[in-house]
Amino acid sequence: MSDKYILNRKIPVKEPDLMKWGKWFETAERRVAKTEINGITISTIFLGLDHNYFGNEVPILFETMVFGGELDQEEERYSTWEEAVKGHDEMVKRVSNTKNKKGK
Repeated sequence: MSDKYILNRKIPVKEPDLMKWGKWFETAERRVAKTEINGITISTIFLGLDHNYFGNEVPILFETMVFGGELDQEEERYSTWEEAVKGHDEMVKRVSNTKNKKGK
């Protein structure tokens, strides 16, 4: 099972207690950023679970995903809040530079 994390002032903290993690996860504001461009949504969230399945020490805890348009389902993942904010902004630029800006 993946390690579980909660956010404490934008800093991921490992939470070994499944019940505490679940309670936090139910009500937490996990959105880092959300941008809409001509019907295309770019969303960046805190995942709460480590998505690093390759044995590296750095947890992967944030994800940016595109919904609609030419880059539909494109995603990037990050370890820190700061990386996620930067990655979100970069994805917004990528979407803004695509030809199909009306969504799918």
